[in-house]
Amino acid sequence: MPNDVIKNGEDLSDIKNKIKTKKTINFSNMGESVMNYLVFDVGGTAIKYALMNEKADFLEKGDMPTPQDTIEQFVDAIGGVFDKYKDKIEGIAISMPGRIDSERGYAYSGGALKYNYDKDICSILQKRCPVPITVENDGKCAALAEAWIGSLSDCNDGIVVIIGTGIGGGIIKDKRLHKGPHFTAGEFSFILIDNRNSEGEALSSLWAYEGGYPGLIRPVAEKKNIPQEELDGRKVFEMANQGDEEVLQILDDYCYRFVRQLFNLQYIYDPEKIAIGGGISAQDILMEYIQKNIEKLANSLPFNIVVPEVVRCKFRNDSNLIGALYHYMTKLNVQ
Repeated sequence: MPNDVIKNGEDLSDIKNKIKTKKTINFSNMGESVMNYLVFDVGGTAIKYALMNEKADFLEKGDMPTPQDTIEQFVDAIGGVFDKYKDKIEGIAISMPGRIDSERGYAYSGGALKYNYDKDICSILQKRCPVPITVENDGKCAALAEAWIGSLSDCNDGIVVIIGTGIGGGIIKDKRLHKGPHFTAGEFSFILIDNRNSEGEALSSLWAYEGGYPGLIRPVAEKKNIPQEELDGRKVFEMANQGDEEVLQILDDYCYRFVRQLFNLQYIYDPEKIAIGGGISAQDILMEYIQKNIEKLANSLPFNIVVPEVVRCKFRNDSNLIGALYHYMTKLNVQ
């Protein structure tokens, strides 16, 4: 099965009413002949979309709620946006959660969107939107974006780790996206981190449980006696940035545990860089504490080791859109 090649230096009635669009026209491309594409980033609660050209310029952006019930609602939502742009685009590129066979356009799973399990996504959507369509896993799209024109563009081998409700990501090997025969390479959420032999629910043994941002929110809620549903990452980092000693200690503990897994990834794969993404990666204090704990762990070992070089993802919330576009262009050989 071919992989995506990273070329060095390359650069519904109710649903429709809820669509929000923001124009972000890049005037530097006016007068040039460029092809435009409609790109979707499907999340558990919102679908972001953008009209983009092959240079990854954003011409328009928008978002809408993610349908929660049926595949038919999902198709209607995508189709509603397609109707708006169908005369302006060459095709559709999609980033979405789940175990995705991007060569076939088939979703074995769909994350929280259960209606996307075992679905031939591209074929289903093409009946409503008769243009070329590609689909790729969201974490792998983030890795493609960073390898194409982001923080890993100067690397042959790199890893992207995305901190969300779990831990997503992707692996770049020899400037190519590594997917694996089961399309699970880079699904870091499923790394088992608890070595105790215990029975019952295994969810708490996964890196997703401890390393996703809820793994930071839970202990803060417990320590501060605040209902967890009243806290989010923004509020936790407000407290941290204001110097709350209890929150800073929890952040330090969280980053130490997080860094242990980065060391594991370093020694399993030996990347040149590990790029950290996700909404909370925008917080300077998070990156500061990650670096501090890398040094702490390295200094605690009684021998010389290779220390992970950790950087921040360049594109943050746009990485899935940019990576989905790049996947489309490489898969369909767009020059």
